Amino acid sequence: MSEEPPQSSFLEKLKNIFLVTGKKNNNIKAGDEKIEEIIQNVIDIKDSVVSEIMIPRINISYISESDDIKKIMLVLNDTKHSRYPVFSADNKNVMGVLHVKDLLNVLGPEEEKFNLKKILRDVKFVPETKKVTSLLEEFKKDKAHLAIVLDEYGSVEGLITIEDILEEIVGEIEDEFYEESESKIITINENEYIVSSFIEKEKFEDFFQTNLDCPEVETLGGYILKEVGHLPKVGESLRHGNLELIITSADQRKIKKITVRKID
Repeated sequence: MSEEPPQSSFLEKLKNIFLVTGKKNNNIKAGDEKIEEIIQNVIDIKDSVVSEIMIPRINISYISESDDIKKIMLVLNDTKHSRYPVFSADNKNVMGVLHVKDLLNVLGPEEEKFNLKKILRDVKFVPETKKVTSLLEEFKKDKAHLAIVLDEYGSVEGLITIEDILEEIVGEIEDEFYEESESKIITINENEYIVSSFIEKEKFEDFFQTNLDCPEVETLGGYILKEVGHLPKVGESLRHGNLELIITSADQRKIKKITVRKID
């Protein structure tokens, strides 16, 4: 078994940058809460494993090896990523990674000769138990941006990008709008709530006294993806019983927060 590389080098440098910045920058005090938060995140992430921050498989935007150029372009226009995992036709295995810029040479007159397999790049696979700090070092060393996460049986469990790791360190700016809270449900008023997409389905059902009736998913975000059939954009909504679910925060790969409103 290969040893995990030292976790100190990159993260220690990062932590020191913020410490020095906090002391020298006239616009930032040494005790600035945001800097302290980032430093603490650097410390906390040393104990994290990939499965804790990966994008779950159900949330992945992907392309199938059987997709033609028109289908691929629809996916690209809808999700706007720079890289996509390409799954086998049976949706079980990842064949490689499609980089959007590699499509440039096959658009136009060459579209009829399009062969997806010929332009796929190698994909990086990592176990779900891998330390996040170790993967960050590998991303940096290999100049990679994306990896597929596998469970102990070799099945695809999720996807992780270097942006996901850095977001864990820097944090999400939009979260500062809300009061600091570890809760996955924030009450705005008696009829409106901000809910994390990662809340367990059962906890959501208990809180709102409802039944999502979707046993194949584990989270609220998974339920929404199952219902709408695509990765929704901010502002999209759906109704479940007396609840309106509105996408409040999302990026190009996952739903983050949902506004839940009770409707009479």
